Amino acid sequence: MNIKNSKELGASVRSMRKRLNVTQKELAMTSGTGLRFLIDLEKGKPTCQVAKVLQVLNTLGLRVELTSVHGAAQESAQP
Repeated sequence: MNIKNSKELGASVRSMRKRLNVTQKELAMTSGTGLRFLIDLEKGKPTCQVAKVLQVLNTLGLRVELTSVHGAAQESAQP
């Protein structure tokens, strides 16, 4: 999945949480974050803390993978 902004990230978190049949409160407790944080994350609030976002993603069994938008050919040209 190619996520380009905080709204898309929030929608992905919400979708996976619902697929796993977990409430926001349960996910917040399991991932060690607060309910308010999780609500903000799912709404796509751009100021969410990255460390907490990663905790939630890990709890849901999701991972973050970084790729270059310029493609592999340009990456290999770098020293």
